[in-house]
Amino acid sequence: MSGGVRAQRPGAPEGAGATEESAVPVGAGAGASAAATVSAVDIDPVIHAQARLRIMATLAAVPVGDELHFPRLRELLDMTAGNLSTHLSKLEGAGYVQQNKTYSGRSPATYLALTPEGRVAFERYVRNLRALLDA
Repeated sequence: MSGGVRAQRPGAPEGAGATEESAVPVGAGAGASAAATVSAVDIDPVIHAQARLRIMATLAAVPVGDELHFPRLRELLDMTAGNLSTHLSKLEGAGYVQQNKTYSGRSPATYLALTPEGRVAFERYVRNLRALLDA
């Protein structure tokens, strides 16, 4: 497939649905100290590692229901297959990424996408990081 992105397979569950987002306080008002504001912001350590943040940002750009082919993600991020696999395993363990392994002819093929929980976690991470930077 050209571009490495594919539409959702027929019969695969859709990730579109209402998800609950929790509000995270970013400070106690104008009189709050910078330290209090920083401590009130939750930065997800699973996403915060540079390589995993790059993976999450790239997969977040893929439309819901589509998947990115592993070699294309590796090419976009300029990462080795082993390094990418290690970070994907960590993200998958957190429930943020799903891997769909299949065959293209006789060759194995791995397709990746954010889970609904992964999309919510990434949006929360970006929102909290912005709040931290604006503090």
